[in-house]
Amino acid sequence: MNKLNRRSMLKGFGAAALGAGAGIINPLKANGEEPRKNGLPPLKITKVKAIATSPEGIELVVVKVETSEPGLYGIGCATFRQRAHAVVAAIEKSLNDFCVGKDADNIEDLWQSTYQSSYWRNGPVLNNALSGLDQALWDIKGKRANMPVYQLLGGKSRFAVDCYAHASGESPGAVADDVTKYMEQGFRHVRIQLGGYGTTSLTAEPDYKKAGFGKQSDHYMDPYVYTKGTQDIFETVRKQCGKKVELLHDMHERLQPMDAINLIKSLEPYRPFFIEDPFSPENNRYFKLLRENTSVPIAMGELFNSPHEWIDPMKNLWFDFIRIHISQIGGITPAMKVARLGEAFNIRTAWHGPGDVSPVGHAANAHIDLAVWNFGIQERVNFSDKLREIFPGAPYIENGYMYVNEAPGLGVDINEKLALKYPLPDVQLNNWTQVRKNDGTIIRP
Repeated sequence: MNKLNRRSMLKGFGAAALGAGAGIINPLKANGEEPRKNGLPPLKITKVKAIATSPEGIELVVVKVETSEPGLYGIGCATFRQRAHAVVAAIEKSLNDFCVGKDADNIEDLWQSTYQSSYWRNGPVLNNALSGLDQALWDIKGKRANMPVYQLLGGKSRFAVDCYAHASGESPGAVADDVTKYMEQGFRHVRIQLGGYGTTSLTAEPDYKKAGFGKQSDHYMDPYVYTKGTQDIFETVRKQCGKKVELLHDMHERLQPMDAINLIKSLEPYRPFFIEDPFSPENNRYFKLLRENTSVPIAMGELFNSPHEWIDPMKNLWFDFIRIHISQIGGITPAMKVARLGEAFNIRTAWHGPGDVSPVGHAANAHIDLAVWNFGIQERVNFSDKLREIFPGAPYIENGYMYVNEAPGLGVDINEKLALKYPLPDVQLNNWTQVRKNDGTIIRP
């Protein structure tokens, strides 16, 4: 048989095999029926709504996505405490109309189309609303698959989520005693703060208050008192608690950049696990100088909204932990992309997990923490009995580790009837605390 005939014969076999294969893969088409996508019937979004509650005086916002399958819904965290009413309006006046009738399975498409639907983007109000939608869709997908969300993200990379506790006090000795308490509870990592962020409770009455400038409720920070106090707590805690416990500290961006660099350098002998938020986002350019001047690990990202804020610093290895607030950037979908980017540059995750994140949001953090290889540490939280009643299935802590409910989806539900007994206040009362210099100048953030 010559080469030309052999080639023609092989071509014919290939076409026949392809046709037979097509019949096997899609048998329903031959009968005039539409195949079920992914083996499941189509699932449409029928309603997107906000559930706002404030059971402990902290405004929490949750998105509930209802679907065309009776009884199947998902919930996600959209909490932006300082602008809670604006987030609720974005959900109910925009997201619902935009999403109803769309395919609940297509999370990436829904995220991308919602993200750019207002043209203007990367703001915390819309990003938090989008996060609630995104987390709720992952919750639905997990329920459909009968798997916890971490399984959909690749399965477990660890048995539980290692967490750090928060120790504080009005003196270095009181801070050390608090650290000892948490060590006895099994925590291996403890964040230490003297008198709160910036030691504002330990500074004298400022001149701006005497002059009647600003509000009497505004806080005053003395940079020297804060700097010296931070050095003192690291020295005292190391002496009292030993070298094994990992110590963290949050600067909360309250020093001028060069003062922040000098403080961090002075802490090197105490081997911090990380120092958090040395610079405000407006001063990101100083990270290169910081990296050149100290070996102390740095965590950053709590105020980031946009990839424009984290891509270059991560690529340039300017910090060691990416500490994004996942609802601030739009939910699980973008957070997984950030985590994968971090893996490429050996930057670990340390998602923001304060008290003004709902139990649903903490569960979302934990599901990502369980799945990604480059997990670093997770901020822990205590849920009151009241919160656990409103959010059954919330994550829990044992021996310094966070565990998720192993139920399908995010594993957390919401008791709407009980949540609505604690409505948001009519007026937005909880703006971020104002901190000023002695002359009254506002200190960021």
